[in-house]
Amino acid sequence: MLTTERLTLRPHTLADFADSAALWGDPQVTRFIGGRAFTPEEVWGRLLRYAGHWTLLGYGFWVVRERSSGVFVGEIGLLDAHRDLSPPLGAPELGWALSPAQQGNGYATEAVRAALAWAEAQLNARRVTCIIAPDNAASLRVAHRCGFRETGEAVYHGETVIRLERS
Repeated sequence: MLTTERLTLRPHTLADFADSAALWGDPQVTRFIGGRAFTPEEVWGRLLRYAGHWTLLGYGFWVVRERSSGVFVGEIGLLDAHRDLSPPLGAPELGWALSPAQQGNGYATEAVRAALAWAEAQLNARRVTCIIAPDNAASLRVAHRCGFRETGEAVYHGETVIRLERS
């Protein structure tokens, strides 16, 4: 588990399914991530993928909650999705999604910085990547604030994405 001034980040449990389903079922959250809300069945697969990452790779996604209230904020984590990108990302990829009610509070930046510090300390990750839709200005701002730099564009599932890395 990771803690920041305002947040806790911990691996998912089965009890987190309802919060994850609400997050990924919200079209505001997914408009830049696949362009459509995820079904509960798809979210269940996502939850299992999170557990598999921790089991097989020693890293994965965390549930993000407010420390003071326990309110669900969102999800953040590191993954190796074997994305069909050319050239491949070639390093752990960082991803994040916050509940619309929790956006605009600086939580994404706080959580991204905590995840990056963990990756450096625990994985000796000197390079971390991410991909972000060009119209996702909020996530691009977070990435830039956290030291990511744009390295080009790619097409992923028929959509243009911006490739970023932090090294």
